[in-house]
Amino acid sequence: MLLKGKAHKFGDNVSTDLIAPGRFFHLRSNLPELAKHTLEDADEDFTKKVKPGDFVVAGENFGLGSSREHAPLIIKFCKVNAVLAKSFSRIFFRNAINIGLPVLECDTDEIKDTDELAVDLSKGVIINKTKNIELKFQPLSEVALTFLKDGGLVEHIKKNKGFNLR
Repeated sequence: MLLKGKAHKFGDNVSTDLIAPGRFFHLRSNLPELAKHTLEDADEDFTKKVKPGDFVVAGENFGLGSSREHAPLIIKFCKVNAVLAKSFSRIFFRNAINIGLPVLECDTDEIKDTDELAVDLSKGVIINKTKNIELKFQPLSEVALTFLKDGGLVEHIKKNKGFNLR
């Protein structure tokens, strides 16, 4: 799976409260409206700048805080290709894979805002086309890749009429 797009860079400790602000909790059953506020408290113009296929790039501990499952959902709703960060909170990582949003642990220091990236999920390679450098990440497991290809855990179960990794 090869993904291409522009980087939108954030710092360390981007919480689920920054991704899906709690003051919009009343919109949780209306994803199109809630998604208009994705990462608003970290970058008020994010939803105006992000284009389908772009990447969210961050530092350490992305997705910390409450287990707000809407956080990865609205990032995906913005048609973000993947989230790249130095580390993720465990529950955010799991929620993202379950809904079919790739989350990749890698060194993001060499990626700046607006850099053009190409990411090969199966090979574990990020090409920063802007800087003409290659970065590595631990390739996702076959299970995670299967879920991502199927559109997430629920779609995998629907497609296979159950849980099937053979």
